[in-house]
Order: sequence, then structure tokens, then C-alpha cells
Amino acid sequence: MNIQSVTAIIPAYKPDEKLLHTLRGLLDAGFTDILVVDDGGGPDFAPIFEEVEALPGCTLLRHEVNRGKGAALKTAFAYFMENRPDKAGVVTADADGQHLAQDIAAVSEKMLETGHIVLGVRDFDDPKVPPRSRSGNKITIGVFRLFFGMKISDTQTGLRAFPRSSLPGMAAAKGDRYEFETQMLFLMSRNKIPFDEVKIATVYLEDNRSSHFRVVRDSIRIYSLILNYLLSSIAAAVIDELAFFLLKSLSVLSLLPIPATWTAAILARIVSSLANFFINARIVFGGRAGKRSLVRYYALAVVQLTVSTALVFLAEKAFAITAPALSTLVKTLVDTILFFFSFRIQHKWVFNDKTM
Repeated sequence: MNIQSVTAIIPAYKPDEKLLHTLRGLLDAGFTDILVVDDGGGPDFAPIFEEVEALPGCTLLRHEVNRGKGAALKTAFAYFMENRPDKAGVVTADADGQHLAQDIAAVSEKMLETGHIVLGVRDFDDPKVPPRSRSGNKITIGVFRLFFGMKISDTQTGLRAFPRSSLPGMAAAKGDRYEFETQMLFLMSRNKIPFDEVKIATVYLEDNRSSHFRVVRDSIRIYSLILNYLLSSIAAAVIDELAFFLLKSLSVLSLLPIPATWTAAILARIVSSLANFFINARIVFGGRAGKRSLVRYYALAVVQLTVSTALVFLAEKAFAITAPALSTLVKTLVDTILFFFSFRIQHKWVFNDKTM
């Protein structure tokens, strides 16, 4: 197979001449099928899209109003699945000229070679990269490694090739704007979908001024999964630590045959875990709050509780800790470390309906 078996997809919102330059480059590189999505740019941009339609091999799809990059990609994916049965896959690229035709071709060829999803990754140590993009990507790389255990060199790349078999799953990712591309990475991590990387040129034109990325709003959308999990965990932690402190302060616990630390921790975790389970199931991970998820959740909770309480108990014995406040501080530190491991397991196993 060659790149003629790959459909190029370019979502475009209020584009300029750089879009036409990219399309001509793709045609020169050997692409014969290109889907361009006019994401509701309005009548002022009609002349650009008229030129797009006049190019050989270009099909124009339209949104009447701006719906976002994710929605544009979903529209193109659906059109491809219905109307391109003979094609092996797609490659997505941006309309602002940041992706060179030879790089788009290289990413496509790698996908045809391996049958995997392929990401075109930039070198963020290149001095041409604007500071905002460099710092944003490096932060996101760290977040992905910490929360998902996913080693990826460019989390924000729009140059991606997808084999046909992967598209139904990718199209089901949440979000209609920039967060959709991040949600696809979440799905790849959750379902252990293999992917490859291809180094591409680092191109930033006019300090990336043509980007429609809204720093605050779109960043919140991108990090919504992690932020929701963080807020859910904070709420549960507050309940857990407060209940632990109150229970640990009760002198009646010392009369029981088991250590007061264990009793307080178990009762506190029962209360906080029920709240945490339903929030995570309904809001954070988007799974079902069914019996299987509940069993998995509490299997994880038992292991996490055992590890947490054992470490706190050992710390109390080793350092002769008797004050409830100091015990609570030790427990908070231990639970913070376990927090990151719990996220990965909940994301990939507990609330993943596809796992068996």
C-alpha cells in the first residue's frame, strides 16, 4: 500500500492561504483523497473554501456554525467510514501550515507499515518553539507519565495517522473541541492501544498567532478528566481524614480488641469510598456504577486501605507516634503517594467497561 490508500483530513476554522499551500503540498506528495471540514467560519471565508473545492481530490464538508476541532474531526471520521470503504486509514493535520507535506506523508507511511496509530512529534527543545507551547507540552508530558504511565513525546500534536480499524473507538472519545484530541490519548492509554511516533519538523509561523486555542478555557477542557478526579479525590480525602481524626480521638476505640488505628481507618474509608465511587463512576471516568465496577472498586480499595493503614501503623510504632493529628499527617502523606497509582488502576480497569 502507498499513501494513496490514506485519506488526509484537515479541520479548518477561519483559514487563510496557508490552508491552500498545505493542500497543494499534499497533492504534490501523492495524496489523492483529502477531506477538509469548514468548521463554521462564515461567509468571509467562502472564497478560500471555493478554492479548496476546486482542487483535485478535495472534498469539502461543512458545519453551519463553529462546533470545534473535535466535532470537525468526528464529522470527517464518520464521512470516511461511510464513503471510503477502500481506504486503509486517515491522517489528520492542521490547517495553519505547521505540518509539512513530507511529514504528513511520513506519518501515513509509518501507519501503513505497522498498522498502529502514529503520532507526528515535534522537538520542543527547538528554540523556534514559542515558550507557551514548550512549557504547556512539557507539563502535559509530565502529567501523562504521572497519571497514565504513558510515555509520549508530543501530547498536543494534531498530526496523527489512524488505521481504519481504530476509528470507531477514537470517534467515541468525549469532547467537541481541542480536548477531543487529548481524550483520544486517554482512550489509547486506557485500552493499551499501541502507537508509534515519527519525528517531524517543528514549524511555528508568526509565533503561532493563527492558533484558535483559548489558553484557559481549552486547557480546562483538556485536563477535565484529571481535574475532576482530583476534585473527587480531594472531597473523599477530606471526608476520610476528618472521619479518621474524629474516630481516632474517641477513647472507646482503645477498648476494642484490634488497634484503634485500624478501626478508625476502616470506618472512615467506608464512608468516603462510597461517595468517591459514585462520583468517579458518574462524572470522572464515565463508566457505569454497576456491580462489576463496584466489586473492582472495593477490591482496589481493600488493597489501598491495607497498604495505607499498614504503613501508618508501622510509622506509629517506629517513631512512637501517639498524637491523632500526627497520625493523620502521616496517613495524608501515604495516601497522596497512593493517589497516583489509584488513578491509573481506576482509569484502566475499575471503570473501563471494555476490560474483562
